[in-house]
Amino acid sequence: MKFSGITLITGANGFIGFALLKELSKDSSLKIRVTDLHNDRISLLGNKNIEYIRSDIRNEGDLKTLFSGVDRVFHVAGICNLSTPYETLKPINVNAVDKITDFALENKVKAYVHFSSSSVYGTYRGSPFKEADLCNPMDAYAKSKYDGEQIVLIKIAKGLKAVILRPCTVYGPGCNDGAGKVFSRPGNIAGIPGNGNQKLANVRVEDVSSAAIFLSEKENVFGEIFNIADDSQPSLEEALDLASIAFGSKINKIHIPLGILKVLAKLEAPFAKLKGKIPDLEYEAIKYLYKDYCMDNQKLKSVGYTFQYPDFKNSILKMQSVS
Repeated sequence: MKFSGITLITGANGFIGFALLKELSKDSSLKIRVTDLHNDRISLLGNKNIEYIRSDIRNEGDLKTLFSGVDRVFHVAGICNLSTPYETLKPINVNAVDKITDFALENKVKAYVHFSSSSVYGTYRGSPFKEADLCNPMDAYAKSKYDGEQIVLIKIAKGLKAVILRPCTVYGPGCNDGAGKVFSRPGNIAGIPGNGNQKLANVRVEDVSSAAIFLSEKENVFGEIFNIADDSQPSLEEALDLASIAFGSKINKIHIPLGILKVLAKLEAPFAKLKGKIPDLEYEAIKYLYKDYCMDNQKLKSVGYTFQYPDFKNSILKMQSVS
């Protein structure tokens, strides 16, 4: 598919949204409109072909002004952490999805790409998660992303040409928050959570953005859900070792029992709240460390997508030159 109208990116100033914007802006003929509450990253590109409109996606009036002339939407914006309560997440991760998809339908967009999360699956059940697996969201964030997906599926049934993406832990240049930050930048590693043998699912941000663009151009995938994860499943200890090598970070090789981490997370939470920050150690994230966490990416590869960074080890070591 080709797009002669405007491509809209919500959340374009964030980690994933900005990576997507950089990739799309390589096409000088593409008309791009971006929105977010801030534009410090966006302005760094200095690209006059990118139109920035500040908006709050909770505000229907703000959203309406974004859609004039739009024929493709990448909806990336949202709150992405495990510490925010559902009542705060809902207006952004759920209600805004309802409004945005309504405008997408009203404006007959050619493609709508919805960024969800692998967290909708819940904790690991013994085999790599597949798109058809039953979802069992375990925390407020996961529930909000699942509820957002359900809205998109309802709109698909009404004619919305949409595809839903479920990225796993996303890492790469520019990541400063969330689970992927330890694999993205320098920083001391205080210890190895649990036994360190837990298998992980990771994906470089460049593959998330390029897969999203790839799927937006394939009309035969509309109505489908796709996992986004690379081919490798490093153990947690192996991944942390690689991060320490890539960024020259100090790593403490002591293994910290997960029960102790829960206590530490509980102690950190009120201090982080007072500072208006998300804790470095989120209590709800620890439950994902008791088991492996692997994802099946065969569906994405079966429609023709080729990963730029299929192997975590090679990828993170290459980040030495871009960190």
